Amino acid sequence: MGGADSYDYIVVGAGSAGCVLANRLTASGKHRVLLLEAGGKDTYPWIHIPVGYGKTFNNPRVNWLYRCEPNPATANRPILQPRGKVLGGSSSINGLIYIRGQKEDYDLWRQLGNTGWSYDDVLPYFRKAEDQQRGANEYHGAGGPLKISDPTEPHPLCDAFIESAKRLGYPYNDDFNGPDQEGFGYYQWTVRNGRRSSAATSFLKPAKKRQNLTVVTRAHATKILFDGRRAIGIEYLHDGVRKTARVDGELILSGGSFNSPQLLELSGIGQGERLRGHGIDVVAEMKGVGENLLDHYNSRKVYRIKDRTTLNDAVGLRNVHRGAWQVFRYVTQRSGMLAMAGSYAAGFFKTDEALATPNIQSTLSLFSGDKTGDTLHPFSGITIVDRLLRPESKGTVHINSADALTPPTIQPNYLTSQRDCEVLLEGFKVTRRIAESEPMRSFIVDEHMPGFKVRGDDELIDYLRKFGGISFHPVATCRMGIDDDAVVDERLRVRGFTGLRVVDASIMPTVPSGNTNAPTIMIAEKASDMILDDARRGVH
Repeated sequence: MGGADSYDYIVVGAGSAGCVLANRLTASGKHRVLLLEAGGKDTYPWIHIPVGYGKTFNNPRVNWLYRCEPNPATANRPILQPRGKVLGGSSSINGLIYIRGQKEDYDLWRQLGNTGWSYDDVLPYFRKAEDQQRGANEYHGAGGPLKISDPTEPHPLCDAFIESAKRLGYPYNDDFNGPDQEGFGYYQWTVRNGRRSSAATSFLKPAKKRQNLTVVTRAHATKILFDGRRAIGIEYLHDGVRKTARVDGELILSGGSFNSPQLLELSGIGQGERLRGHGIDVVAEMKGVGENLLDHYNSRKVYRIKDRTTLNDAVGLRNVHRGAWQVFRYVTQRSGMLAMAGSYAAGFFKTDEALATPNIQSTLSLFSGDKTGDTLHPFSGITIVDRLLRPESKGTVHINSADALTPPTIQPNYLTSQRDCEVLLEGFKVTRRIAESEPMRSFIVDEHMPGFKVRGDDELIDYLRKFGGISFHPVATCRMGIDDDAVVDERLRVRGFTGLRVVDASIMPTVPSGNTNAPTIMIAEKASDMILDDARRGVH
C-alpha cells in the first residue's frame, strides 16, 4: 500500500448513516476521516425542493435504480428498488417522512441479545439528531442537525381521511413519534422552510468546513484490504482510476442494505461456496452476509377526487394556471404543493385487536399514478397505501459477479408468507371502509384501482400480488445479533474482525414499524459514540 493516503477512519458511503458519521467523527478535530461516495454531489435542484422526489425516483443521475428478481408471489415483476446514488444517499431522494417506529421494535432488538439497543437506550440518539419544530420534550430534541417540521398547512382531503377514521373508532394521534404510535393524523417531515433536510444538508454540509474531513465523490469502493483479520484499507475506483486508502483506526461500511453486503462479499466475507464460484478468495466464512432481507410490501388504492386540489391538478400543460400558482406560492411563501412530502396524512392501526401494537401503516398521498414514480393521472387523484409493518417474508441480496460495478442480485421474496397476504388484505379492507365512510366519501368520484367491484378475498389478494408496491425500506442483510447468522455484534463490529464495522440499515435485526430513515440516522448517532469511546480506550 505504498503511497496510499492514510486516515484514522474511512467511511464507505455518504448516505444517511455516512453523513452522520462524517460529522460526529470529525467534530473534535482530532481524527482524520475519509468519506467515499460512489455517486455525485447533491447539486441537482430537485433534490432540495420537497416535491422533487418525483424527479429523482427514476433518475440515474442520483439513483442506483436497482430491480429485484422476478418472484411468482408478486406476478414475476422486476420491482424497482431505488437507492440514493448521491451525497445524502436515500435521504436525498426519499419521500421525507419522519417516523421512528414503535418502542416495542427496539425493545425486541434488546430481547434478541443486542445489549444497548432497547428503546430507552436509543431514544437519546433520536433526540440528539433532531431539531423539532415543536420544541424539545421527553420524546423530542431541539437544536440537532436534522430539521423536523409539520406540514405548512392542513388539507381538506387529509382532514376528511382522519375524521372518517375517527368516526369508525380509530383514535386521533398528533405525534406518531411520541408515547404511542397508534391512530390517525398528519405526518411530520424532514423539511424546514420549504427545503429538504437530508443527511447531506443537515450533517455533512457543516462538517465539510473541517480540515480533518476529506470527501471524495464518484468513488466506487471495490474491495476491503486486510492484514489477516484486520481491515487496513480500501480499494476504490475514482473516475475510473483505481486507488487505495489506508486506515489506521477503523473502516466503516455505510453503503446500505444492498451495497454493504455486496462489498463484504467482494472482499471475501460471506458464504464460501458462493464466493469461490465467482473466483473470490475466502477471507472468512460468514453465512449471514446478504441474508435475512426484510422490506415493507404495500397495497395501493387510487381514487378519483371531485375537488381539484391534488398534485395531479398542479402539473402538466393542461394545468398551466394551477401550476404557476403553486410555483408562486413556493417561491414567495415556501408553501403549497411544491413544499409537500411524499405522503401527507397517515394512520397506524391493528388488524386484530389481540395485537399489542399496530401492524399496518396507512398513508394518504395527494397524487396518483399507475405505480410509484409513473406519470401522474390526468384526473384529480389520491393514493392510499397500506404498508405491512412486520413482514414474515425474507429475502436475500448477493453478488452475481466479482466485478464491483455489477449490481447485486436482489430477491426479497415478497408475499411468500401466507400470513403476510392475510394481514395486508385486512389492512386494505380497513382503509377502504374509511374511504367509503363520511366525510371522506363525499370527496370521492370513483375507486380507480382496483375498482369498487373488486371485493372478494381471492380477487383482492390477486390484485395485491399483481399491483402491490414496496416502501423502499430494505434492512437486516448484515444483521446485528448473537446467533450464527449475525454479521455484526452489538457494537456493530463485523464478527471475527478488528477495525471493521457496518453502520447503516443493514444491521437492523428486524424492520422497524415505519419508515427507516430516522432509525438509520439514530444508528449512526449511536455508532459514532461507540466508535469514539473505543478510540479513547484504544480498542478497534
